Amino acid sequence: MAVKWIEALTGSLEQKKQYKQAMARIEALPEPYRSSAKALNRYFMYYGGLTDGDALVTMIGDHVDLWDRAAVDGTPVREIVGDDPVEFAETFAAAYSATQWIDKERARLVKAIDDAERGVPR
Repeated sequence: MAVKWIEALTGSLEQKKQYKQAMARIEALPEPYRSSAKALNRYFMYYGGLTDGDALVTMIGDHVDLWDRAAVDGTPVREIVGDDPVEFAETFAAAYSATQWIDKERARLVKAIDDAERGVPR
């Protein structure tokens, strides 16, 4: 009972555990993979804005898998991210479509304009 109450407030404890495990895997990567993975992960947190914990944990797990494999194979970082790391990050994140925080604001903006057009006071 207490776990459900806590998770209702803080989110899934299992997702938090999975996220922490993924971050530990990133920390264990050799350079330059660790720095690259950390930089991309930071960008995902700001850019992605995912509100679906399952999608976020899956994305981060796949991201770490990518860098693990690259480190094992000795693949150069630029061979992975290309000339434009931003484009790589945004394309990677787009593959994990889920509800984003901005979706609520988009709906709110559309409703506000519709209400204004109909003369509905706010």
